[in-house]
Amino acid sequence: MNHSVAPWCCDKKGLWGPPGRSRAGPAGHGHVSRQLAEVCRCLKITGPAPASFCSESPSTPGNGATPEECPALADSPTTLTEALQMIHPIPADSWRNLIEQIGLLYQEYRDKSTLQEIETRRQQDAEIQADDLRSPSSEETPEEEEEEEQEELASPPERRALPQICLLSNPHSRFNLWQDLPEIQSSGVLDILQPEEIKLQEAMFELVTSEASYYKSLNLLVSHFMENERLKKILHPSEAHILFSNVLDVMAVSQRFLLELERRMEENIVISDVCDIVYHYAANHFSVYITYVSNQTYQERTYKQLLQEKAAFRELIAQLELDPKCRGLPLSSFLILPFQRITRLKLLVQNILKRVEERSEPECTALGAHKELELVVKACNEGVRKMSRTEQMISIQKKMEFKIKSVPIISHSRWLLKQGELQQMSGPKTSRTLRTKKLFQEIYLFLFNDLLVICRQIPGDKYQVFDSAPRGLLRVEELEDQGQTLANVFILRLLENADDREATYMLKASSQSEMKRWMTSLAPNRRTKFVSFTSRLLDCPQVQCVHPYVAQQPDELTLELADILNILDKTEDGWIFGERLHDQERGWFPSNMTEEILNPKIRSQNLKECFRVHKMDDPQRSQNKDRRKLGSRNRQ
Repeated sequence: MNHSVAPWCCDKKGLWGPPGRSRAGPAGHGHVSRQLAEVCRCLKITGPAPASFCSESPSTPGNGATPEECPALADSPTTLTEALQMIHPIPADSWRNLIEQIGLLYQEYRDKSTLQEIETRRQQDAEIQADDLRSPSSEETPEEEEEEEQEELASPPERRALPQICLLSNPHSRFNLWQDLPEIQSSGVLDILQPEEIKLQEAMFELVTSEASYYKSLNLLVSHFMENERLKKILHPSEAHILFSNVLDVMAVSQRFLLELERRMEENIVISDVCDIVYHYAANHFSVYITYVSNQTYQERTYKQLLQEKAAFRELIAQLELDPKCRGLPLSSFLILPFQRITRLKLLVQNILKRVEERSEPECTALGAHKELELVVKACNEGVRKMSRTEQMISIQKKMEFKIKSVPIISHSRWLLKQGELQQMSGPKTSRTLRTKKLFQEIYLFLFNDLLVICRQIPGDKYQVFDSAPRGLLRVEELEDQGQTLANVFILRLLENADDREATYMLKASSQSEMKRWMTSLAPNRRTKFVSFTSRLLDCPQVQCVHPYVAQQPDELTLELADILNILDKTEDGWIFGERLHDQERGWFPSNMTEEILNPKIRSQNLKECFRVHKMDDPQRSQNKDRRKLGSRNRQ
């Protein structure tokens, strides 16, 4: 793919690149270091492409500057020729070959990448803890400190340890890091860029190469499964449409997106930016993901029905999955690719955002791209929920019989949060009552986002409703330990029930975790054991996900590998109520799916990075907080 390279120019900061695009860089440096920028500015370099200077010797006469005129020349660790070698395009053929050699399907790429991310965090956690353990006990003498400093100064630049990037280093994967590219190795750029700048390059490089892997997997889904002639004969057109939806549109957008990213990579071996491209596609083209993901409920149901009811479909799919091209992966893993990719893309942009210079133009671009991706992901989630919620509400409505005044259940703005059986304590709280045989009787609760319905289960899989209350008028209170009989008991107060009066229920759950889960769902604004992300404190108990978990109940949280979560509450029987940092989603999950991040420095760093990523949300959050305060004053 031989793309023409745009004429180059030097911007106001002295950074080379295509005209009309900012080349500001991360962490106080440029994407090309500020040291090199100073060299360019002092030399007053102009022209169509800086690569033309790469063949010139440092002694070539011209409008140059002496070290006295330009301090950056005196401090430069390399010659000017070596420094300028970093500013040239990557040959299109070289880049195309790299993309074609990515041997991993996206499912493999994603899993290995996240596992490496988990392992990197473990190593960082262990290293910092080891440093903390050594520092108070081992006090070095001034002579030892001086010797260490001399050793550090004596070590040559080429031996400086490069940052460990959360990408694949397995030689059998045919996958390269940015710093492993031959053009990068031979350019000398690794001796000039700072470690944080190299991390930024790797973060942008991962976004591009993972898109290539994703496109490869989409292409396999279409060519190997969707366009299989035998499969076309087995499936009715309507079944094929539900199963594959608009995957052709998704693949076409991915192809164009990848081509744009490739062109950017070919412009310069030091990547200038990718978030501007992400922003454009998220804002203008990624709506195809919303259409695809919103069909997920019907897609899963149709796939299961086809496997159960059509033997020819089941046998053919099993045969196609055995093809070496699929690497042992099932069709279902290909069908879910678009949803996995759009959520992962948001995390990759977050990774870039953490590494660009604060209050810079690249940060602004990354924040904009992240915001647009958040809107797409939110619309995808809402699309999935809307499909499943509507059907669920219709099913619940059919099962209810009202002993009280009927309450309309089905509403576009209503959804189920939690349902289940609890034990209601009967009679007054007296010692005589505690000795009776029938202390508790079973009741069944349906908790919606705006309404609580209290029922008793009756024959025929039906529920008889005998009370209800708006969710905003519910209060809960945990009883102190009063022995085995009253273990896991809490008080539920309805400030205004179906009869327009206050009602109190003493309810017993089957376990401590079930009791806490009900209390959290019934009164979401009650104080938790630990603070929320939004409190803006710089430390909080944290865990990272080491085993994926799929939510089984509406109040649970689905976890992906490497998710970081604040612990808001936890139970003795192995459940955690957490808040995921990258999207502030809350829910319960088993503690054995995660491992705790023990070092406070790592936890603080995770929180600071998330505060930065979500800084665009702060004005709205502040306005909402002011409104809440105003509302409370008005009620008083």
